[in-house]
Amino acid sequence: MPRLAQLDAWLAETLPGRRFQLTPASADASFRRYFRLVFDDGSPSLIVMDAPPANEDCRPWLHVADLFRKAGAHVPDVLAQDLEQGFLLLSDLGSTTYLSALRAQDDPYRAAGLYADALGMLAAIQAASRPGVLPDYDRALLLRELMLFPEWYVARHKGIVLDDKETASLHDAFERILAVNLAEPRVFVHRDFHSRNLMLLEPADEAGLNPGVIDFQDAVYGPISYDLVSLFKDAYIRWDEEFVLDLLIRYWEAAKKLGLPVRAEFPDFHRDFEWMGVQRHLKVLGIFARLHHRDGKDGYLADMPLVMDYLRRACKRWRELGPLTRLLERIEPEQVSVGYTF
Repeated sequence: MPRLAQLDAWLAETLPGRRFQLTPASADASFRRYFRLVFDDGSPSLIVMDAPPANEDCRPWLHVADLFRKAGAHVPDVLAQDLEQGFLLLSDLGSTTYLSALRAQDDPYRAAGLYADALGMLAAIQAASRPGVLPDYDRALLLRELMLFPEWYVARHKGIVLDDKETASLHDAFERILAVNLAEPRVFVHRDFHSRNLMLLEPADEAGLNPGVIDFQDAVYGPISYDLVSLFKDAYIRWDEEFVLDLLIRYWEAAKKLGLPVRAEFPDFHRDFEWMGVQRHLKVLGIFARLHHRDGKDGYLADMPLVMDYLRRACKRWRELGPLTRLLERIEPEQVSVGYTF
């Protein structure tokens, strides 16, 4: 049975007698798809996740949803599930992402308020952290992500073959990056805590919680700065560095008061943040290239220049990353940066 017909049959069984229109809600970088159910009787809409079992497993999503919900985060409620077929029926957090909300206005004070809400949500998740509950964001996983850069971005996307000296230089940089990443304090990490995965709830829910949080199935237990990098060095929207630094300082001060395991001194915390960003940006460039060349998803190509600019700027700040800076110049000579900026 075709996948969409299988989904229709499951919905008919799950929602007997109810009439609705099924429309695409969103798709992500995986094999998952999301559809919105709009009911003829005017009932609140719902979301159905289609996660083909041959490619996706719904259980990590359910596990993380439970953890984050208990921590106080606003995640979708699970109304029905069929793990064998790979279907979940969920409450609808709406269609307004943080990205669309931020781009719809040019008021930095409004943006600061949205980010303050997101940081409050993130701090609640981090405060609930404990080891042994989520997979470890360990050396093997961090390195596997870094290796996406030479395989997919350098070799496949840019068509460049590194010589032995350049390869050794890149791997030396990887070791330096990993050493800093692995020395960070550890918490629950969403792993994609950015403007496309935060939903603006209007009005806010009964507890005043904003934003809604989605796409958390790959959550791990790892470096505390990682989700901050996802949020502030977002591949889809750019902010002045002064604005980001101000928000980062505010987070660090609040985190200390909450007892979160941040560094005692802000320069040390900021160094962790910058080096974590280098790891993430190398990974993201590899992922975006893979999505284009392997999966035929070309929409991410337009976001590559901003990610490269983040990477290049961070590398230039740290003498230890000088060899990586020179290698980036060989791979992609520096040009005028692009991106959505306020």
